[in-house]
Amino acid sequence: MNTEVIKEKTEAYALHTYNRFPVAFTEGKGVYLYDAEGNKYLDFAAGIAVMGLGHAHPVFTAAMQDQVGKLIHTSNLYYHDTIAEAAEKLIKASGMNKVFFTNSGTEAIEGAIKAARKYAWMKDGSTDHEIIAMRRSFHGRSLGALSVTGNDHYQEPFKPLIGGIRFADFNDIESVKAVLNEKTIAVLLEPVQGEGGVFPAEEAFLKELREICDEKDILLVFDEIQCGMGRCGEMFAWQKYGVKPDILTSAKALGCGFPVGAFLLNEKAAEKTLVPGDHGTTYGGNPLACRAVSTVFDIFEKEDVIGHVQKLTPYLEKTLDKLVEEVPCFAARRGMGFLQGIVVEGEAVGNVIQNALKEGLLVISAEGNVLRLAPPLVAGATEIDAMAVGWA
Repeated sequence: MNTEVIKEKTEAYALHTYNRFPVAFTEGKGVYLYDAEGNKYLDFAAGIAVMGLGHAHPVFTAAMQDQVGKLIHTSNLYYHDTIAEAAEKLIKASGMNKVFFTNSGTEAIEGAIKAARKYAWMKDGSTDHEIIAMRRSFHGRSLGALSVTGNDHYQEPFKPLIGGIRFADFNDIESVKAVLNEKTIAVLLEPVQGEGGVFPAEEAFLKELREICDEKDILLVFDEIQCGMGRCGEMFAWQKYGVKPDILTSAKALGCGFPVGAFLLNEKAAEKTLVPGDHGTTYGGNPLACRAVSTVFDIFEKEDVIGHVQKLTPYLEKTLDKLVEEVPCFAARRGMGFLQGIVVEGEAVGNVIQNALKEGLLVISAEGNVLRLAPPLVAGATEIDAMAVGWA
């Protein structure tokens, strides 16, 4: 099928909840995608920070093909070898104690919310506890995840959402203190806000949050669905800050293209939250998903993906800073590691993205007229140089 046929069939049969760009991809290799006509695109979106290893990584591909021929699904009524392997590797990499595998990042957030509420109920049997979330945040599209997403644009058509949520300002500890009370049981935030405009947390902000949570027996919950799995220069962003959460969520590059997520608990949270019957999933943690996770960690270690991101980040930032100096509508850069944002002024960011697409470059947007770049973690200097061509 050519692009027009693919577009026509999609619009005819798929619910129109996405305003898709006028391109239809049929193949990927490394940091490039190819459309139905064979045109080549440099992928600095990585499927919204998902394709950490790029497209069609040979080791990952071979592992998934092998697992499909062995075992895909059994349900969580039974043990299987790949969940044992994936859980061990994820726990060791994250520094947490227990993991629950989900099908998506949104489901990971739902699990984190349930774990926090169960922790509160175990303390005093009350169901009126509150969670503090951040304005400008994004945590997913389900009702629970929307409830802690600090953006009215996403929430308004779907109210009433779940109750017991208060919002504070990111990087403003006094704002957090202003809504903190005796009912607060958790503080939920992204260490680096992605969809909200690519805002990294300030180290002092996270450290003071940790102190407050420790003092008041409040759970600190980090959403690392986008900023985790090497994207910020450590396996998880909390390791870069040195501020460890009680609950951690992961997805996107956790499966590098295979749909899988997870929420992880430290020892305190694991001992006093979910027990058999509290939470479940039919597909979550199935053999195929867990083989994907396990293989991702193997490749990260063998190819030193984290070291590569650390080495290339200064070059990426220097290149983007030069673009800010040279491109009239680029006003400022901010970000961390391979998650970067450029503030666009005097031009709609959508137009900038469309122009980049015409030049064979894929980039995405974030709130606040921000151009977001989230390339595969394996992108090198050659690809960074190619990205920088054609903006002026």
